[in-house]
Amino acid sequence: MKQVGEAVRDFTLSSSHNEGEVVTVGVATWGTVHNREDLIHPLGGFPAEYVMDEEGQGHLTCLDSNHSHFILVDDGTHGRYGVEIPLRTRLEKFISEQTKERGGVAIKIPIVCVVLEGGPGTLHTIYNAITNGTPCVVVEGSGRVADVIAQVAGLPISEVTISRIQQKLSVFFQEVFETLTESRIAEWTKKIQDIVRRRQLLTIFRECRDGNTERKRAFHKASRSHDHFGHENWDHQLKLAVAWNRVDIARSEIFTDERQWKPSELHPVMTAALISNKPEFVKLFLENGVRLKELVTWDTLLYLYQNLDPSCLFHSKLQKVLAEEPERPVCAPPAPRVQMHHVAQVLRELLGDFTQPLYPRPRTGDRPRLLLPVPNIKLNVQGVSLRSLYKRSPGHVAFTMDPVRDLLIWAIIQNRRELAEIIWAQSQDCIAAALACSKILKELSKEEEDTDSLEEMLALADEYEHRAIGVFTECHRKDEDRAQKLLTRVSEAWGKTTCLQLALEAKDMKFVSHGGVQAFLTKVWWGQLCVDNGLWRVIVCMLAFPLLYTGLISFRERRLQAGPGLPRVRAFFNAPVVIFHLNILSYFAFLCLFAYVLMVDFQPTPSCCEYLIYFWLFSLVCEELRQLFYDPDEFGLMKMALLYFSDFWNKLDIGAILLFIAGLTCRLIPALLYPGRIILSLDFIMFCLRLMHIFTISKTLGPKIIIVKRMMKDVFFFLFLLAVWVVSFGVAKQAILIHNESRVDWIFRGVVYQSYLTIFGQMPAYIDGVNFSLDQCSPNGTDPYKPKCPESDAVRHEPAFPEWLTVILLCLYLLFTNILLLNLLIAMFNYTFQQVQEHTDQIWKFQRHDLIEEYQGRPPAPPPFILLSHLHLFIKRVVLKIPARRRKQLKSKLEKNEEAALLSWEIYLKESYLQNQQYQQKQRPEQKIQDIGNKVSTMVDLLEMESLKRPGSMEQRLASLEEQVAQTSRALHWVMKALRDGGFGSEEGIPAPAPQKASEGQDLEPDGRQEEEDVGDTHHVNARHLLYPNSHVTRFPVPNEKVPWETAFLIYDPPFYTDDRKDRGLVDPVGNALEPLSGISYNAVDGPIDRRSFHGVYVVQDGLPLNPMGRTGLRGRGSLGCFGPNHTLQPVITRWRRNQDGAICRKSIKKMLEVLVVKHSLSEHWALPGGSREPGEILPRKLKQVLRREFWSSFQNLLTQGTEVYRGYVDDPRNTDNAWIETVAISIHFSDQSDMDLKRLNSHLHACDPGMSVRWQVVDRRIPLYANHKTILQKVATLYGAFY
Repeated sequence: MKQVGEAVRDFTLSSSHNEGEVVTVGVATWGTVHNREDLIHPLGGFPAEYVMDEEGQGHLTCLDSNHSHFILVDDGTHGRYGVEIPLRTRLEKFISEQTKERGGVAIKIPIVCVVLEGGPGTLHTIYNAITNGTPCVVVEGSGRVADVIAQVAGLPISEVTISRIQQKLSVFFQEVFETLTESRIAEWTKKIQDIVRRRQLLTIFRECRDGNTERKRAFHKASRSHDHFGHENWDHQLKLAVAWNRVDIARSEIFTDERQWKPSELHPVMTAALISNKPEFVKLFLENGVRLKELVTWDTLLYLYQNLDPSCLFHSKLQKVLAEEPERPVCAPPAPRVQMHHVAQVLRELLGDFTQPLYPRPRTGDRPRLLLPVPNIKLNVQGVSLRSLYKRSPGHVAFTMDPVRDLLIWAIIQNRRELAEIIWAQSQDCIAAALACSKILKELSKEEEDTDSLEEMLALADEYEHRAIGVFTECHRKDEDRAQKLLTRVSEAWGKTTCLQLALEAKDMKFVSHGGVQAFLTKVWWGQLCVDNGLWRVIVCMLAFPLLYTGLISFRERRLQAGPGLPRVRAFFNAPVVIFHLNILSYFAFLCLFAYVLMVDFQPTPSCCEYLIYFWLFSLVCEELRQLFYDPDEFGLMKMALLYFSDFWNKLDIGAILLFIAGLTCRLIPALLYPGRIILSLDFIMFCLRLMHIFTISKTLGPKIIIVKRMMKDVFFFLFLLAVWVVSFGVAKQAILIHNESRVDWIFRGVVYQSYLTIFGQMPAYIDGVNFSLDQCSPNGTDPYKPKCPESDAVRHEPAFPEWLTVILLCLYLLFTNILLLNLLIAMFNYTFQQVQEHTDQIWKFQRHDLIEEYQGRPPAPPPFILLSHLHLFIKRVVLKIPARRRKQLKSKLEKNEEAALLSWEIYLKESYLQNQQYQQKQRPEQKIQDIGNKVSTMVDLLEMESLKRPGSMEQRLASLEEQVAQTSRALHWVMKALRDGGFGSEEGIPAPAPQKASEGQDLEPDGRQEEEDVGDTHHVNARHLLYPNSHVTRFPVPNEKVPWETAFLIYDPPFYTDDRKDRGLVDPVGNALEPLSGISYNAVDGPIDRRSFHGVYVVQDGLPLNPMGRTGLRGRGSLGCFGPNHTLQPVITRWRRNQDGAICRKSIKKMLEVLVVKHSLSEHWALPGGSREPGEILPRKLKQVLRREFWSSFQNLLTQGTEVYRGYVDDPRNTDNAWIETVAISIHFSDQSDMDLKRLNSHLHACDPGMSVRWQVVDRRIPLYANHKTILQKVATLYGAFY
């Protein structure tokens, strides 16, 4: 108990365990607890207060402080250890039968008994654990019982003798060995034999071996020791592996050739692995046939979102949406709180309003589903049946085109890097998926408060941007045209958006600046013109368009190059590059005309040039309105307004237009003519600033404009620092020099204006008194054009202020402003330049798209002629109601066949990209070093295991050889004796040949496929279990060597037990008195009871028959009905196992059988439908309980036609020294599935008792049958050459 508590304490302190407190329950005997009186509280109390006193505990024990709970067992004794063992055994058994949700899967709680040192009580605990099927891990080297078991665990049962155990006890129990009685040693030997006999539940942990390997083996045994078989057994192992996150065990022990998994069988554990974020298992399940498109259904996806990680930001955003959801009416049917349209609402906030909802709001009474094949699931997860998650719903439309997308989004919003990487590798629209993931992560990072999570999100967003770049690079290398189609293809799965639009919204500058994307933008920029046309040619043709007929401009399409002139002119003037330069020329003309009017021709009455400016500005206003209301994607006016005003240059345009309107209003009022001219002059500055946007297309000026914009931000923040020094110095200077200046304008000049000019070298003339003159100032401040004179001596006409102080202040002010702050500003500019210069090209290429998109959708005519285009658009949109359409160059919807071919091509190149990434990863020096280290570790582990196996294997082989030699010697002695006597001797005297028990390479610890009993264990085993079934009677321990009656066993004193069987009419008398038993005729037919044995005449001693197989540790007839042999009949009903096509299933080349078995609800094992019979009856009672009465006579005929496979003694737990079971096993095999008798049998199978179950079970050595029935079944499998 102390070691367990310390282990839990060390684990809690040293690991990152965050799943709550580890509950550690200790079970102890009340009479052995030191200071137990302190635990008694008259009113009860929790937690209890206990004082530990290990120094004064004596032979008692203190409770361990590292346990959270204790169960104290009191039987009234004091100082007696082991009282708690029966209760603890029952408690462990009960706990092992409970189910617990772990990692999203409901599993039975696994139990492992760990043995450290220990005494008699520990041995009894191990025996009970092994008897109940609980695996045990024995730590060799810990001392006493653990070392005794560890040293004999690898020996054959025949060598685990009383003398050997006695010798081991003398070594490991030196202090108490002299006090051990012969009966106690026999009891220990019997228990150790039973423990070693079920060595498949026993693991010996040796410190020199790898701990991970031992834990792996212990897990494997624990998982296979449960009461599962076939699919249930494998499914249980897999659920344990997922719950414990041991993918290595799943790969090596579960996903083997021994078990072929159907993809549908893995869906529940796949869902659990997704929820519990176990990417290695997800990858393993995908490798073993799970398809995400079959896994994801509407209900599955809804279940995943209902089990979001509560700590993720998306969960909180989803809860906010649910909180805003109106309450459902009382009459409405109940529905889960989280619905997919709620998820779609949050996703649209993250992806942007330019996308359509990914999951539409279901209509009333409608529930969209994904039409996919459905597996048969019988697993409960967190109380919700996963069976309903995979049901088909015919008649409903599919809710999505790409279920992989749904899982990818679910993983990304929880920032699960590895899981998202695996799912993204399965996606088909992978470039759009990567860009969408980048967009979602960047949006989530804006609201993330945790710094570490924020950095992880941004790093993951950058990683997905690089993946999109990598796949697009592969596509662009193969085929530029198809790669450009990927950019503009409308993706239905991602809200009817495009890859290019996703990249722009996510501000993925690296992707947009990719050469392939820029080549596409250049292609759009030049329209139908060839991109290799010189700019001078374009400008010349703009000024003299008849030159287009000369072939000066080349076009991409041959029909335009060689066709008539009108289409060529239309194509030329519709090119964005031409529209842009026409607008530049128009804008320069507008500015020149505007400047001319302001400086030369600004009359009280507007001139013709000024009217032309008004008309020109009206065309600009119409163009801005067209941009505002142009909605080809049908976003709505509000969304378009938000998009329009989100652009800085549009804000500048609106500001310039509004300022022009204000100036024009003042200009038209005669009294405000001059203010109107001032406003228009300022407005001219704003129109000139608009030129910066036009220059962004230039590769030379564009990056510089970006740097200027960034530096403007630096200047803005610098002014805050500068204002502190300017204001502080200005106020101090003004207060020292000037007394009570009341003029606000001169206060501002003195405080701010003069202080600011001082920075640039314009020093105040009177600040030091040298250039002081009363003529330059106003003594009383009455002259509005002169500042007020500083403090001065009226008599001497000299300054009276402290010149030394003002000079010091001026020096300090110039020191901090000119030297410190200005150099700080220069350093900030330099830092900004260096930082932006590295990414200037990317930023320029990213912003270049906005200008290209603007002019790609702009009317070809420049202002003011653009009004003609606006008039045309007005007629089309308003009068003719023709909807707006986006140019196909930036957004195109492909045909289904073309889109499918394009996506297939993208998937192929994505696989190429992933392979290249894996190759580059393997070529990294760090990865090579890690791979070499892993290989060396694996080799060391293999060598250690081989070195440990070799001595044990050699010991077994030598022991086997010694036994073979001894058997041979006895056989030769018998032959010589027989020849000397002139006969062949008796059959009983013939020694049996020694079995071959060990072979080279056999492990000391056989797996679950080996028999529970050793091959050399020739004595009955089940009949010697210490606890008699369905009673509290304990047998006298009988070790193997003391089983034969011929062997002396002087201390043998078994108890007498006879159960009063009231459920049966014909039973022998109860009690051990000889008088009632004297009328029984043994070795003969005694009335309706046949007391003859199949093994010949048995011995009757003291009026009671002796078991022909030897001692059992119990006298009387137990729970059997008769003394002597109790005859039973075991019909073995089999058929060939067939698949859905009707073909016989095979395993290891051999055919597979199915056997008919029954099970009672109170029993843990299945059984053959046989047993005892009523006197005069042919069919066993158990068989009658599962067959309808009308089929009894037909089945009797089948019995007579069957094949007898066994006749003799049955090793049954109910056997005693004086009563035992003998059986006849008859095989009834149906080789043809169309056999009429088989069909009639299946139709008449019916369990009359509700607690009785009947089914066809696959024949396998792991079949959960009683051990004696397994022996019979193996004989049947051998008879038909079937797999076992």
